[in-house]
Amino acid sequence: MAKPEDSATGAARRPIPARSSAWAKWLAARLAATAITPNQISLLSLAFSLVGGALIGWGSGWPFWVAAAVCAQLRLLCNLLDGMVAVEGGKASRLGALYNDLPDRLSDSALLIPLGYAAGSPWLGWAAALAATSTAFMRVFGGSLGLPQDFSGIMAKQYRMNVLCLGLIAQCVEDAVWGTRYSLLVAGLIILAGSIVTCGTRTLSIARGLEAR
Repeated sequence: MAKPEDSATGAARRPIPARSSAWAKWLAARLAATAITPNQISLLSLAFSLVGGALIGWGSGWPFWVAAAVCAQLRLLCNLLDGMVAVEGGKASRLGALYNDLPDRLSDSALLIPLGYAAGSPWLGWAAALAATSTAFMRVFGGSLGLPQDFSGIMAKQYRMNVLCLGLIAQCVEDAVWGTRYSLLVAGLIILAGSIVTCGTRTLSIARGLEAR
């Protein structure tokens, strides 16, 4: 993760309510006391995403979809803990900003592109991955203009992953009852549409910020 004085804290640190929970503080403290680094935790989030994407793209049936949903949630857990170990645990590094953002962008694509193929609409996976990456681009772009990074929006990272997980769980039921895959398709469409809206709202936020200077 980034050093405390830059993107890991202040306006550039994603507000996560779970960060103040007792279990998260306990787990982060335990990890900080080991040789595990925040950057390794960030890379682990990408590993979980790659495994989850493989389960979505090449698996079929409820065990694969449930396991993929677990991988997506483990990705979010790693995203929570890497920052806590870096900042609260005092293990920040100079390369933290790179490890903090790059695995996240790859993780979105690793999960969303296979989703499109599994839903029978490859274009949807690629479009959803592009839109998801664009939400992060608009956030960082605002920061490059000297504005506080904007983590808001109806389809920020945690919401994308939650929609994906709900779609995967719904797909388990749908497959058992009807043998179709509309749940995956709907999840992909929601992520795509929500990401586009989020890009729009963050763009408007940047415009307002620049005008207010």
